[in-house]
Amino acid sequence: MARRRKMYRFEQNREADNVIERGKPIYSTIKGHWLSDYFKNTNPIVLELGCGKGEYTVGLAQAYPERNFIGIDIKGDRIARGSQAALDANLANVAFLRTDVQYLLEFFGEHEVDEIWITFPDPQPRDKQEKHRLTYASFLALYRSILKPDGLLHLKTDHSPFFEYSLSTLPQNGFIILASTTDLYQSALNDIHLGIKTKYEGMFFAKGFSINYLQSQKAG
Repeated sequence: MARRRKMYRFEQNREADNVIERGKPIYSTIKGHWLSDYFKNTNPIVLELGCGKGEYTVGLAQAYPERNFIGIDIKGDRIARGSQAALDANLANVAFLRTDVQYLLEFFGEHEVDEIWITFPDPQPRDKQEKHRLTYASFLALYRSILKPDGLLHLKTDHSPFFEYSLSTLPQNGFIILASTTDLYQSALNDIHLGIKTKYEGMFFAKGFSINYLQSQKAG
């Protein structure tokens, strides 16, 4: 039954115009052309990395119709849910890209992106996993390449060691920390995320975990 559901979602992705994945012509031509070839406007582009089922991507798109949102994840069955939610809500400012974050430069041109959200990534807590953390130096170099000058990078996580790690690596790799908190919902920064919660965020919050958040800006 689970395999059948997964195959059904893969088929949904193949048919959905708002899913960009291998096998579709636009997959290999979209780099540098998101506004002209997909969104058909000149509005800012915002990415959510590791978007999962797209709750945050869709929520932000509903709140900010004057911006374009792209959810990125390698898991096709997860993306299918976000894709369907966006279609059900008639959101023309949403796309989903099926790829791994390490391949961002294959899909986005220099300075093509205005903002990036990283929401509850795998913290990769072991020392030997450091290079896989989404705020490791090599990933931050990717973000700097595609972000516009003064582009923003947001991070939300329940994992305190990963958050402290990120507070350290961002300034070391070309980002300025504009604001941060270890208890988002009790801070003055709470309005920034509009109360939108991913499935896992809701679970963490219900169990009493504090949510860490930072906002940073590309320097130089």
